[in-house]
Amino acid sequence: MSSSVSYNQETAAPLADHCSKRLLLISYHFPPVGGAGVQRPLKFVKYLRQFGWDVSVLMAANPSVPVFDESLCRDLPDDLVIAKARTWEPDYRLKQQLGQQQTAKSGIAAKLKGFAKGAAKSVASVVLQPDPQMLWVPNALKAAKQLLARLPHDAILATAPPYSNLVLGTMLKKRTGLPLIVDYRDEWDLSSQYLENSRRDWFSRVVQERMQRSVLRRADAIVATTRGSTARLQDRAKQAGSRAPAYCIFNGFDTTDFEGLVNQSQVSAAERSRFRIVYTGTLWNLTNVLPVVEAVERLQQDSPELLDRLELVFVGRKTPEQVAMLNRLLATRCKVDIRDYCDHAVALQLMSDADALCLLLSAVPGAERVAPAKLFEYLALRKPILAITPEGETAGIVRRYFPRNHFAPQDVSGIANWLCDQLAVFPGTGRGDLESSADVDLTEFTRVHQAGQLADVLNSVVSRVQ
Repeated sequence: MSSSVSYNQETAAPLADHCSKRLLLISYHFPPVGGAGVQRPLKFVKYLRQFGWDVSVLMAANPSVPVFDESLCRDLPDDLVIAKARTWEPDYRLKQQLGQQQTAKSGIAAKLKGFAKGAAKSVASVVLQPDPQMLWVPNALKAAKQLLARLPHDAILATAPPYSNLVLGTMLKKRTGLPLIVDYRDEWDLSSQYLENSRRDWFSRVVQERMQRSVLRRADAIVATTRGSTARLQDRAKQAGSRAPAYCIFNGFDTTDFEGLVNQSQVSAAERSRFRIVYTGTLWNLTNVLPVVEAVERLQQDSPELLDRLELVFVGRKTPEQVAMLNRLLATRCKVDIRDYCDHAVALQLMSDADALCLLLSAVPGAERVAPAKLFEYLALRKPILAITPEGETAGIVRRYFPRNHFAPQDVSGIANWLCDQLAVFPGTGRGDLESSADVDLTEFTRVHQAGQLADVLNSVVSRVQ
């Protein structure tokens, strides 16, 4: 498999400089790949030029991913420099099949085949550390060196997960001497505990601990998406012997994404017979839907007639365990709309049409340092938020705008009572009982502001290492 560099021009000559500095962004996931994790690097690319930085992107040419979203490509600058490298990974569906437990089959041939698959999976788990995307790294390294040889760059930013991006960043820093900034969209340790198909065996923990210490020692700056994660990573860096400063740059929202949205809920709420709550995003062990299901089941027991006024919409990927929980809602009187992943613009319209938006975060160790990316788009829509999260950073942000709408995941009674209060008055004055963020300044959560924050970090790092 070969690597390739695309300059988005017919000529082989480098692009004319738009800015005084240029950043190489390492992001295995990049449009047309879809999903929440793509938004952050995409918006950095879109807005960094306003702050004196052009960007080149190193991405996978054939990414093994669950979803694609071509609509995101509209945000890419026409003259964006992109280096693409092929990965040796199998197709995502095949990876999922290999990751699932094989059902018992009779016959010696079937047992031998199952044993061989299990052995291959075990070997892959040992070799592919920290993640299967290490199969991308050799070609990515070659493509990056080709790009850097043709076009001068001033810094490298590697964003993760996957954490092999960070390993690749350290390789490039060693070969080029360029300063390296590592961007933790999620903490490595938390991802190892909760991500689908993550390795939780002792060998993987030891190997990945050493890998992360090596990354932190070689980084010139660390960026994280919450204050809690920033403090945690700063401590980890010091323990690893690094002096790299850590900065918090939240996830956020792009105001241009909301242009052209038609807010139909204000017009049709009185005509609808159901109070519509929308959840967007992946449902998995870190965003467990069980508290909502149990609250609805409690209403089914106590006030079933109220559920005739409730509509729940769930949009996005779901693990089998979460699907089983959602199926329990079908035995109640509420209306349930379960949808797969859809284009970002479609998801925003569904959120815009909601009467309230649901935010989920499980009460697991480390969740107090997590702030789901969708929270900020929820805030931008100025919609009431039903937040079901443990105490921590997310709860603190939500309470700024919706102090009466936050519940701990174990507070099923509180969630059920909140639903009861809204349904009892819908479609009358129920919306007036909810907090409003209409007059709140959300500038700190805009993608433009955050690109400016990153530019400040880049400028500081470059000036420090020169």
